[in-house]
Amino acid sequence: MAVITSELEVTSSLPAAKLFKVYGDFDTLAPKVDPQTFKSVNIIEGDGGVGSIKSITFGDGVPYKNSKHRVDAIDISNLSVSYTIFEGDALLGIIDSATHNIKFVPSADGGSVYKHSTEFNCKPDAQLSEDILNFAKEAFKNTFKAIEAYAIAHPEAY
Repeated sequence: MAVITSELEVTSSLPAAKLFKVYGDFDTLAPKVDPQTFKSVNIIEGDGGVGSIKSITFGDGVPYKNSKHRVDAIDISNLSVSYTIFEGDALLGIIDSATHNIKFVPSADGGSVYKHSTEFNCKPDAQLSEDILNFAKEAFKNTFKAIEAYAIAHPEAY
């Protein structure tokens, strides 16, 4: 099994703690602010916390329709979240699982850096192309920017 890691960093003018709080509403915000990527995010097992299973239905802007993931960790003190996609056509038939680690790191100017790393556990002899990796990075970046823009436009909400 090949393991491929992908890293993304995006700077923000918003403080890390605020972005972490906004991301706590990802399930409802993502379909609202980025409908081309997300149609819906639903909890199918658990309360949304660690161990919960979520089902995602993707929008028309992505080449797959669904996935299921498990929330692995939510670390409030480190402003980080981890989850693993384990089922669905988002795994493209060549990935066994994909573990995502998201962290919001404070920066010296009062803003922050959104760090999103993904570890793709590929099936034996499977190749994950640069096009797929670049598409995923761009999708994560676009969703982050849409959620950030929502938070800036609605400061009273957070």
